[in-house]
Amino acid sequence: MTTDPIVPDPDETARQMAELRNRIALLESQMHALAALRLPDEGHWLGSPTLRDDRKPGMDVLNQSRPCRQTDFETPWFSNWSERLGERLRYHRKLWEFVFIAQALHERRQLRAGARGLGFGVGREPLAAYFASRGCRIMGTDLAPEQAADAGWTATDQHAEGKAALMRPDLCDPEVFEAAVDFRVVDMNAIPDDLTGYDFCWSACALEHLGSLEAGMAFIERSIDTLQPGGFAIHTTELNLTSDVHTLETGGTVLYRRRDLSALAERLTAAGHTVAPLDFDAGSGPVDSFVDIPPYLPEPHLRLALAGFATTSFGLIIQKAGQP
Repeated sequence: MTTDPIVPDPDETARQMAELRNRIALLESQMHALAALRLPDEGHWLGSPTLRDDRKPGMDVLNQSRPCRQTDFETPWFSNWSERLGERLRYHRKLWEFVFIAQALHERRQLRAGARGLGFGVGREPLAAYFASRGCRIMGTDLAPEQAADAGWTATDQHAEGKAALMRPDLCDPEVFEAAVDFRVVDMNAIPDDLTGYDFCWSACALEHLGSLEAGMAFIERSIDTLQPGGFAIHTTELNLTSDVHTLETGGTVLYRRRDLSALAERLTAAGHTVAPLDFDAGSGPVDSFVDIPPYLPEPHLRLALAGFATTSFGLIIQKAGQP
């Protein structure tokens, strides 16, 4: 008895070959990125930026959506927010994210008595407590504890299990905090319909952990639905500095390319919203030139290597269509 030979499916073979070519191209780009990583020059990175004597909040500082860069850390407005948020002034992109959000909201006169703010994936950041100290009424949200544990956020102390995790007596009087801040468990991929009417919302590098590039962009669009007309959404996320072609598109962390953020801005503009113009200049200072590799340093840490890509934080400023 003879057996007919198995004839490969041409379409499946073509698909497998295309996938293999994509993997090879991605590996090549990652190797080039790793080869370009530079160790810090001790002459410029051992010290922290100097706290300015003339520190004060700026106006018309953030007219653009843009990435983290060294020069921001050396300004009066950055020193101001570092001090007000109870954070040590240092070259670290997470501090930049907090300062970017606070400065963007300050310029747009949102940090005022009675303003309602909604924070997504707030973890243990200082923003909710500080905003409450300014008279805002804040709803902080984060994943359910079991989801956070599965994602690894609990082990790294980056998850808020409840309202108490957001309390910062050094930033906000406990009685003021108790009256002004609420907390809910919210999945950023499924924002409840009853979260509406807020003056502003924010997230600090959380949306790139929603599973895919599209999931993060859909979250941003959905977050705008929580705002009243004319309200502001301020979000920070990951910017791929290595490639505008290859990136991490799915998984626990994704990296947005310039073209992804440009496409998102077009989607939002087409829906009638206003996006602060996109500026992709990530700086050329000595600290900007250093790409941190695991295990990551406490500072300087403005750019980091992730899966062979150099990445940094990018801040988006969006105003919802309509008049308040």
